[in-house]
Amino acid sequence: MSTPIALPAKDRILQVAGRLFHAEGYRAIGIDRVIAEADVAKATFYKHFPSKNDLIAAWISRSEQQTLPHLPPEDGPEPLTAYVRHMLAIARRPNCLGCAYQGTAAEFADRTHPGHAASIAVKTRVLGSLATRARAQGLPDPDAVAEQVFLLLEGVWAAVRMFGPDAPLAQAETAFDRLIG
Repeated sequence: MSTPIALPAKDRILQVAGRLFHAEGYRAIGIDRVIAEADVAKATFYKHFPSKNDLIAAWISRSEQQTLPHLPPEDGPEPLTAYVRHMLAIARRPNCLGCAYQGTAAEFADRTHPGHAASIAVKTRVLGSLATRARAQGLPDPDAVAEQVFLLLEGVWAAVRMFGPDAPLAQAETAFDRLIG
C-alpha cells in the first residue's frame, strides 16, 4: 500500500482557499485561516501569494484551468448542446454552489479589483467559446445565440446559488432548446 503524496504547499493553499472562498465568500476568509487549514507557514504563503488579492486571482485562474479539460470539445458533435447539457448536469448536483465567478464579481463590485477583473476575463472566454460552439453546430447568428445561451446559463448559476438543490431548473433544457430552434 503506497502513501499518498502530499500536495505542494502552493497547491494546498489554492485548494483550501478555493473551497473556503466559494463556500463562504472572500471577505469572510482571512489569510490566517487559509494558512492554518493548508498547514503552511506564513512565510510560505507569502512566498507564493504576496497578497490576498493575488491569491484570489490565482484561484480564479486555477479554477478555470481545472475546468477546461472536463468540457465537451468545441469541435465535437453538437458542441453547444453538449456544453449546455454538461453545465446543467453540474448545476443539478446537490453540492453545487453556483458560479464562483459570479460570486467574485458580486463581492468585489470594483471592476478593476483583481478578482473581478479575472472573473470578467473568464466569462469573456466562456462567451467566445459559446460563439465558437454555436458556429461549429451550424446555428444561424452564432454570436446572438451565444449571448442568449450565456444569459440563460448565468441565470441557472444565479438560481443555484440562491436556492441550492431546490433551484428551479426543470425548464432550463426546454429554454435552451427553444433558443436554438
